[in-house]
This record gives sequence, C-alpha cells and structure tokens, in this order.
Amino acid sequence: MDNYIFAAEMAIVKKKPIKKLADASTEERIKEAARKLFTQKGYEATRTREIAEEAGMNLALLNYYFRSKEKLFDIIMQENLQHFMKGVYIISHDETTTWQEKIEKLVAYYIDMLVVQPDIPLFVINEIRNNPEKFANMIHSKAHLMDSPFMKQLLAGIKKGEIIKVNPMHLMANIMGLTVFPFLSAPLLKLVGKMNQKQFTELMQERKKLVPIWLYKMMKAN
Repeated sequence: MDNYIFAAEMAIVKKKPIKKLADASTEERIKEAARKLFTQKGYEATRTREIAEEAGMNLALLNYYFRSKEKLFDIIMQENLQHFMKGVYIISHDETTTWQEKIEKLVAYYIDMLVVQPDIPLFVINEIRNNPEKFANMIHSKAHLMDSPFMKQLLAGIKKGEIIKVNPMHLMANIMGLTVFPFLSAPLLKLVGKMNQKQFTELMQERKKLVPIWLYKMMKAN
C-alpha cells in the first residue's frame, strides 16, 4: 500500500514540471504568432482570431493564456523593447571600457541581434509612429543614457578637443542608423545587390568592423 501511495505521489510530482513546460511552449507559440502578425499588419489591423489560427489553436485557448489582444501586445512590445534597450544600457554603463570600445560593442550587439530577429526594428518603428505616447511611457523608466559613463566619456572627449564639438546624440543616431536601417531595407538591398540571405548576413557581419571605423572618423576632431 505504501509503495502504491509513493508511486502515485511521484506521478503527480512528475506531471507538474511537464505541465509548466507545456504552458511555456504554448505561450511562446502564441507570442511568436502575435509578433509575426503585429509586425506585418500592425496592432489595429490584427484580430485575435488570426493570432489563434497562426498559432494553430482555438480562440478559447489563446484567451486562457492572454486575456486580451492589448495585454498580449503589451507583453510583446515590452520584450522587444528589452531586446532593443538592454544592450545600450549595459554597454553604455560599463566603466571599464573606452568610448571607442563601447561603439564597437554597441554595433556588434545590434547587428548580432538583428541577424537573428530582423523584424524587431519594423515592429518597434511602426508602433512608435502609431502610438508614440504609449511607446514613450514604456521606455521612460529605462532612458538613462544621458547619465551614463558613455555620455560622460564623449563629453570629456569633446572638452579635450579629441572629439568634434557636437551633440553626442548625433553619434547615437548614427549608430542606430548604420546598424538598424540595413535590416529595415533588407529586401531592397538584396534585390539591388543580387544577394541571397546568406550573402546579406555576411555583408552585415562585415559592417561590425566597418561601422566603428566610419564613426571614429566622423567623431575625430581635426
């Protein structure tokens, strides 16, 4: 009898982590389907039923995991913003590296991330355009760039005459533009350059070395 009770208890214990794994897998399927449709169509044009169909499940199950389209969108937007902002925060607040090393790390971080998740920039930019206030509220608490060691290094370099006298945000705009824009324009670049996906990825890897060189030359005082 004791052996029977022990076996039954072990069966229950074993079922719990399996259910958690199944829940996590289902949630990820829903989020991936929603991310794809939100990126392609935008928040307003995407219907909850379409997300369920894309994820290969019924609408009731989707509603069980995520109560509303708005909640699902907010979760995905937060995750995408974390991907986008995490590298900037960690790298810009590293007090052990020079501003030149920080540029190299930022460029490499974004290119590596976008090779894996090329749709993130389009998703974020669409929502900045469609709902700027909501986007601003999401990033407000994470926007500490101006107080970072990176900005202090740039301002110190300007004061010493090593860097041209310019608002450091021009550098951030150039970093974002030179790393993010090629992924936004990937279909056109591949068409014009007669490149397949493998060749495009190789081109982006080359930019990890080239972009910092271009930025140094732009920033260096004569």
